[in-house]
Amino acid sequence: MLVIDEHPLLETAVVVTEFKQTIGETPSPIALTEKLAFPQTVPFSAAPDVKPHVRDMLRLGGYKPTGRGKPASEYLRQAVEKNTLTPINLPVDICNVVSLHSGLPISVIDLDLASEPFGIRIAPEDSTYIFNQAGQTIKLDGLLCLFDRAGACANAVKDSQRTKTSPQTKRTLSVIWGTQSLTGYCSAVSQWYCELLSEFGTTRFV
Repeated sequence: MLVIDEHPLLETAVVVTEFKQTIGETPSPIALTEKLAFPQTVPFSAAPDVKPHVRDMLRLGGYKPTGRGKPASEYLRQAVEKNTLTPINLPVDICNVVSLHSGLPISVIDLDLASEPFGIRIAPEDSTYIFNQAGQTIKLDGLLCLFDRAGACANAVKDSQRTKTSPQTKRTLSVIWGTQSLTGYCSAVSQWYCELLSEFGTTRFV
């Protein structure tokens, strides 16, 4: 079950993937990790206007998508420019390849670490969660987030440590954070994303 609150700009694609074996047993192929760089022959190269469209979509709830709070897709591009983007694991690497080249942020969580019901809505005031192993937190006020029964667990900036993937992960839920102001773009990006995922498991749109 997933309920998406009405939003004037948000356009999402939500994908569930069940891998053939745990991701710890399925390393990312070189042909995939080589795409964590520029330039590449891929179906998408981020159009110049993707960045402001994504930021405008995230601003509508009152969140400021700048500086350390910028969308994850912008962090990926910055990491490539600094030569610091490295492989992590299969689902995250696929997510990062598609996000890097399309310019759309993508969240990926371990579905077995979350619980229904799921929803996508703007986080209320004074909301936070831990986003890394060091215990750092992100302030979520006004930011569109994926929620499970326990609370917010992912968004277009930083995903929660609580539901992040690990070597034991076998099922994931992904959210592509698109915008209606880029007509048809989120749908096209999600098709490429599913094509990459389908080589390693079964995918379906939620």
